[in-house]
Amino acid sequence: MNFFKAKTTWSNAEFIPLKLCIASIYIVVGSYFHDFFSKYYIGLFVLFAATVIWSVYLWIKKMKEAN
Repeated sequence: MNFFKAKTTWSNAEFIPLKLCIASIYIVVGSYFHDFFSKYYIGLFVLFAATVIWSVYLWIKKMKEAN
């Protein structure tokens, strides 16, 4: 399976985990120097990890359906 050559179509609902993944790490990086978000780091990292796993799972599932 070559991830970079596979062509799949995604609905807007299927992009939600990927968008959450990107948004959560963006908030972590953007708030690294601010005390306001410091108490939410663990939750944001958990959200990031869960959405990464979910996104990769959906990607692999889509690639297998296409074959």
